[in-house]
Amino acid sequence: MKKLAQKKMVSMDSIKAHGVPRKLDGFNGQKGTPRELSTPSDLSEKGRQEIAKVINPLVADSFALYVKTKNFHWHLSGPHFRDYHLLFDEQADQIFAMIDVLAERLRKLGQNTIHSIGQISRLQNVKDNDEAFVEPERMVEELMKENRDLTKRMREAHEVCDKNKDCATTSILEIFIDETERRTWFLFEIISK
Repeated sequence: MKKLAQKKMVSMDSIKAHGVPRKLDGFNGQKGTPRELSTPSDLSEKGRQEIAKVINPLVADSFALYVKTKNFHWHLSGPHFRDYHLLFDEQADQIFAMIDVLAERLRKLGQNTIHSIGQISRLQNVKDNDEAFVEPERMVEELMKENRDLTKRMREAHEVCDKNKDCATTSILEIFIDETERRTWFLFEIISK
């Protein structure tokens, strides 16, 4: 026990003397991944950093779109309540399932991923909707647009992953692109006239 305490003291003394090693970059979460989290990979470090730079915003967008979809699910009212309520819940579950897969993919590449709600808010492209009441048709329109735009960003990320020979992440993105296009289609069909 005494040795453990001494080791902690030495570590703290070392940190005080030399600073915290390999500090995390709070914005992209890429630079200075701590040695303890640097999972080895045959992909280049530069390539893995480029991949993390495009995937972390997708993780943030997935969190934000999940919350927005659940917000609309909870605050829905009108003649199509049951249908929209169930659809939004189904879509939210599908979006939520993307988060862990994308975040863990970055960890497999030895990169950092989302650390906080603050980081999500800095990286997200999805627009929050804090209004007390939103008409159901506008909810559907907003979710359709957010899903369509997310598809575009996933395609852009796919290009970066493909350029860096990361076939695993490209495969994951292909599945998520297909699912997101399906969500867009279902939402479009509700409001098409």
